[in-house]
This record gives sequence, C-alpha cells and structure tokens, in this order.
Amino acid sequence: MMKSVIPLSSIIALRFLGLFLVLPVLSAYALNLKGATNEVVGIVVGGYALTQMLFQVPFGIMSDKLGRKGTIVTGLLLFAIGSYFCAISDDIYTLMFGRFLQGAGAIGAVVTAMISDIVKEEQRPKAMALMGGSIAISFAVSMLAGPTISAYAGGVSTLFYITMFLALGSIIILFKAVPESPRITHTYNKKANLKQIFSNSNLIKMNITNFLQKGLMTFAFMIIPIVLIHQFNWDIKELWKVYLPAMILGVASMGPAAVMAEKKGKFKEILIIGITFFAISYLIIGNSSSSFTFVIGVMIFFAGFNMHEPIMQSLASKFAKVHQRGLMLGIFNACGYLGTFCGGLIGGIFYEDVSLSKLVIAIAIVCVIWIILIITMPNPAKRRTAYLSLDKYKRDNTQKLHDIAHIDEWYINESENIIVVKYDSHLIDEDGVKNLLK
Repeated sequence: MMKSVIPLSSIIALRFLGLFLVLPVLSAYALNLKGATNEVVGIVVGGYALTQMLFQVPFGIMSDKLGRKGTIVTGLLLFAIGSYFCAISDDIYTLMFGRFLQGAGAIGAVVTAMISDIVKEEQRPKAMALMGGSIAISFAVSMLAGPTISAYAGGVSTLFYITMFLALGSIIILFKAVPESPRITHTYNKKANLKQIFSNSNLIKMNITNFLQKGLMTFAFMIIPIVLIHQFNWDIKELWKVYLPAMILGVASMGPAAVMAEKKGKFKEILIIGITFFAISYLIIGNSSSSFTFVIGVMIFFAGFNMHEPIMQSLASKFAKVHQRGLMLGIFNACGYLGTFCGGLIGGIFYEDVSLSKLVIAIAIVCVIWIILIITMPNPAKRRTAYLSLDKYKRDNTQKLHDIAHIDEWYINESENIIVVKYDSHLIDEDGVKNLLK
C-alpha cells in the first residue's frame, strides 16, 4: 500500500507546496504591482481557486472515463505554465492570468480518486491520512520557506519558478513510481447520478465544511501580512516570526488529530475542535492591540487548520460510490476552491470598508452554525468493507446483493479477482455478507 500511496502523496504534496509557498507573501507583493487595488489583490490571492473550482468536476469526469494518469499530467502541465506566467509578471493582471492558469490544473480530486482506486477500504483511512498529512506538512513548510526564500533568494518570482519545476518533477514521479488503477466492474450500468450526489446530506455537509475551511484559510493569508506590515509596522523579512511558531504548532497538532479520527473513529470530534479553534483564533486576531496577541491568534488558527487537513479527503471519500468517485471528489474539491476564492475576494472587498473586529464576530457566528451542522452528521466508522475471493464465491451470486438496505454498494475488482462489499456493521456482519453470496 505504502509503495503506491507515497508517490501519489508526493505529487499532491509538491503541487500544494507550489501553491502554498507564495501565500504568506502574495498579498503584500501584489499590492506593489502596477494596477493593484485591494479588490484585485483579493482576486489574485484566491484567483487560482476560481479556475480550480470550475475544472475540478470536468477533470474528475475525465479521469473516470479516460484514465487517471493522463488527466494528472494535463493538470500538472497547466499548473507549470501558469507558474511561469506568474514568475515573469510585472503587473497585477499578468499575475492574475498566471494564477487563473495555475488553478486550471485541477488534479486534486483525481489524485484522491486514484488513491481510492488502488488502496483497499480498510487501508484507505491510513492512505488518505498520509496524503492529507503530506498536504498539511507542505502547508506548514511553506509558511516558513515562502517568506524566507522571497526575502533572501530573488523575491516572489523565485517562488513561482520553484513551483513550475516542482510540477514538472511531479510528472516524472507519476510515470516512474505510480502503478496503474485496477480494472473495476461495478454494480451500476448507468452514468453517475448528479442528483444522487447533490441530494446526499452527508456529502452536502462535507462540501460546506471544505468551503468554509478553505475560505477561512485564504482570508487569513489575505489579512496576516497586510495587518503585520501596515498596522504593526513589520518588515516582510520578519514574517517568519509568525509563520514559524504557527508551523510548529500546526505540525504538532496533525498527528494526534489523525490518530483520533482514523484509528478511534472520532472524525466529528476532530472537526468540531478545529472549528472551535477557528472561531477563537479569529476573535483574537480581530481584537488584537499588539502583534504578540495577533501572532497567538494566528497560531491557534493554523493548529485548527492542520487538525482538519489530514482527514478531510478521507472523510469525504467514505461517502463516494466507486463509479462516481472522481465526480464526487471533484465536487468536494470544487467547493473547497470556491471557498478559497471567496475568502480572498471577501477579504479584499471588506477589509477596508468593514472593521476587522466586526468581521471576526460574523466569522465566529458562522463557526457556531457550522459546529451544529457537523453534530448532525453520522459517524462513518459504522461502515465496513468485505473483500471476498471470486475463487470461493460465484460472480452470479452477487445479484443477491441488489436492493438490500444495509449493503451500501458492491463491485468486482477484476485486477485482484475479488468482490468488494461495503455494508453497515450495525445491521449485518461479514459472515452475513458471505451467507448472501453462498
């Protein structure tokens, strides 16, 4: 399992590292470009997310129909080209174009779907946690590396050149180290049902969670450098003083959160704790009279964010059926990127017109409503998966699994010659599933 997942996690980690590297310094840098305004800078900060949102679902559908690897290569090439345009930009609109092009390489859902393809259900939480952890580590590293590299190694353009080479290097990893997805025969003879996806209350709650989490993250990156530089008179070279402790606390919070969620089934509890941290952190950030208390608020925020990040993709994938995994995860990631775009846009529009102290009260109220939403979500740990050899059970007997309420889905993995059955462990056990197939 690790041999397959580590290369894919590396690809997604390198891609996110490329995105995250510029976030700690992008708003301050963009404000100094020709044609820049607060509103336009907000679009630049969250701009890649707009095209990510638009292309997540098409890329997910394309990967379901045409294959995962070719889709991933297409996305990485678009990301590399966009990074090049960002690197050579000398005005705000060229930078905006490059950010939009970066976002057009929308492969997040495709990589997640590919991991889901090649990893068994009971190993998937560990695999998704590894991928989520690699994203969180990329996020943490970028908070220190971005300001440091931009300050001492050629400015923000250098960061964009680094992101370009990271994307091109990821293509090599894809072909050298990642296996092909298995051939699947599933129980559905028709196309993925969008109505079924959009009417699933659990998927709706996860989409809202991804939207809000990513929106608050982008809004934080929008305001942190601006407040520290313009309100507390910091220099851009000093930003590491806020991002380094935030990185350390964020990394420290990842491990316990992943263990509690994946090993002990406490997904909901981890989400609620993270959301509580979001509310507390923003209230501190919005009412800080000194840079010290502001930094404390930032640290608490990133602790909450890094608690969420290792489990988000894993939790969302638990609600996806095999024949629509790419599409569903495309929608899930699209909601996250919509949140990213909105976070930057709202930050640019309201930062000057509405006091930060009032904005954070609204954010805290949203967090309370968000917690109530999570409380109503069922615990996915109740679901189990049986892997049954076709050498022992007849393929024709799988028809008995149709229309049984406590069987979520079943499909045949042709590559491994097994029947995969997902079921509600509170209503039936594995022996009961086996009896249905005898």
